[in-house]
Amino acid sequence: MNKGELIEKIATDVEISKKQAGAALDSFIEAVAKTLKKGDKVTLVGFGTFSVSKRSARNGRNPQTGATIKIKAKKVAKFKAGAGLSAKI
Repeated sequence: MNKGELIEKIATDVEISKKQAGAALDSFIEAVAKTLKKGDKVTLVGFGTFSVSKRSARNGRNPQTGATIKIKAKKVAKFKAGAGLSAKI
C-alpha cells in the first residue's frame, strides 16, 4: 500500500474527502517527524513505538572497488510494533 492508497482507505472508512484524509495523514507524519527530531518517542498503544536510535561511525567497503570507506555517525528512525499490531499480523 502506498500513500495514495492509504489516503483513499482513510477517506472511505471515515467518510471524509480525500483532501481532508491527506491533510490528516500529512499532519500525523509531520508530528511524528518533529517529535523524533527532538529526540522523543511517539507511542501509539496497540500499534507501536517510533523512536530515534544513534548509529555510530564505522568502516565500510565500496562494493565496486573494495576500498575501505568511513561511514559517519547518524541518527536513524526506528519502529517497534506493539502487541496489538503483532497479534493482527
